[in-house]
Amino acid sequence: MQFKLPTTATAPFCPSEVQGSVTVTQSAPFWKKILQFAGPGLLVSIGYMDPGNWATDIEAGSRYGYNLLFVVVLSSLAAMVLQCLSMRLGIVTGRNLAELSRTRYSPGVARIQWLLAELSIIACDLAEVLGGALAFHLLFKCSLTVGVILTAFDTLIVLGLKGKNFRDLEAIMLGLVATIGLGYVIELALVHPHWPSVAAGLVPSWQAVSEREPLYLAIGILGATVMPHNLYLHSSIVQTRAIKRDHEGIASAISLSRIDTIVALFLALLINAAILILAAAAFHSTGHTQVTEIEDAYRLLAPIVGTGFAAVLFAITLLASGQSSTFTGTVAGQVIMEGFLQLKIPCYQRRFITRALALIPALVGVQMLGNGAVGQLLVASQVVLSLQLPFALYPLIRMTNDRALMGEFTNRLPTRIIAWALFVLISAANIWLVVQTFGFAG
Repeated sequence: MQFKLPTTATAPFCPSEVQGSVTVTQSAPFWKKILQFAGPGLLVSIGYMDPGNWATDIEAGSRYGYNLLFVVVLSSLAAMVLQCLSMRLGIVTGRNLAELSRTRYSPGVARIQWLLAELSIIACDLAEVLGGALAFHLLFKCSLTVGVILTAFDTLIVLGLKGKNFRDLEAIMLGLVATIGLGYVIELALVHPHWPSVAAGLVPSWQAVSEREPLYLAIGILGATVMPHNLYLHSSIVQTRAIKRDHEGIASAISLSRIDTIVALFLALLINAAILILAAAAFHSTGHTQVTEIEDAYRLLAPIVGTGFAAVLFAITLLASGQSSTFTGTVAGQVIMEGFLQLKIPCYQRRFITRALALIPALVGVQMLGNGAVGQLLVASQVVLSLQLPFALYPLIRMTNDRALMGEFTNRLPTRIIAWALFVLISAANIWLVVQTFGFAG
């Protein structure tokens, strides 16, 4: 039996309302099936290249050159494992992580999970507000306060997407990701990295993180890489593919979605690596080892590279990063609200609520701290995300290990060992990062 829902040109883009909107043809050639399943991984990957990641990658490259490049690679590999678990959960059960958490845990526990998930959405949106505001400030020379206010108008963009189907949203995200990727290809061509040193940075080295400061930054990269709301999001949007609900159909969907996930996150890995490589080549190699702010990176690019085009391109890619993350944050917020609370509101209203809550700390921070607020608030947003992450990871791993829920698609022993090891490692790293950030450690 094949589950299909009719699609029309006026289908809204929120995933709960377009479940099964992309019909999968079982008899299609392999390459065509790949294209039919391509898309959800791309939407998830956007969370791995938002302005919060920029801050840690730029500081790592400028201070330590290519030495921490392997941390970006290992963090991305961990993200691939966890997102594949989320994808598997959604395909096998036909429900997302938020829905399953509501039904499997007590109302009080589920409500706490919902509040923490909402905090992660707001924290991520804060990073997007700051990234977008800074991009407007750099491109149009307006104040950061005006830039923050301008980011409020992206609610109108989300409203304009009403009536678009989910495939349209995926195409828009592909365009924004392509803008970011192309921008960094051009910038790397302009700065001429030392590729043998880049290759050396890919080799894991305990010596590179043996001291407190590089270790702190490495854990910051790890903490900024795995986004909690992406785990909820992925388990939902994979259900936009209509598949046969038999063993063969589910197994095929898992395999094809795994390819989609790994390829998309590999693209995110390349972009994050490119940010670090750019910072290492442009700043660390020229003696500018204290570039810790995105704005500083923008201002230094032109005189170092020898053309203002590099700096403008940098700002454009920053704007594309913030806008693409805005869209996926809206969809993730919708998934979390509907899953935990069974409350449905239009996407543009959801966008307005989230952006309004993120604008308040952004405006207060900019008014009190000036331009220095961007770096400090970006760090704070990553700390909030790190606090929430274990509360999404634990139920995800428990559920995908549950044979009563997953049946024959439950995690095998090697996957269980890797998943729990990542849970312990990521949780410990994030706790250490929070402690260090607030200065409680000696």
